[in-house]
Amino acid sequence: MTPARKKRLALILLMVGGVATGVGFALKSLDQNIMFFFSPSEVISGKAPTDKLFRMGGMVVEGSVHRPGDGLTVEFDLTDNEHSVIVKYTGILPDLFREGQGIIANGKLNASGEFIAEEVLAKHDENYMPPELADMHDGKESAQ
Repeated sequence: MTPARKKRLALILLMVGGVATGVGFALKSLDQNIMFFFSPSEVISGKAPTDKLFRMGGMVVEGSVHRPGDGLTVEFDLTDNEHSVIVKYTGILPDLFREGQGIIANGKLNASGEFIAEEVLAKHDENYMPPELADMHDGKESAQ
């Protein structure tokens, strides 16, 4: 093999190694920052991770919203019309949050199976509903 070919081969191997390293970093970053969506039924059945942040969506159960104490902590049940999960959130809720409302909460499960939310998102107008919640809502209407 001539010296020019050796240089070319080394350069090609260096470029392939650089691209592989870049792809590896990108995949690791995605794995750390991706947040999956689960319904309350999936959370109850154990499909949701216990050590990672994830999103859970559903409808706030009528009569389940209460505030223990005087702080910003609120507790409510979130349902997909099959199962319910207790959600605890400390902070200011969105203005559109109310019972019977479709929401998505970001957070983790604690040891007792309660969802500790870091963020609560409510739909922003009467026309918008995330696809996952729309599917649950359609199932509720068709069951009636």
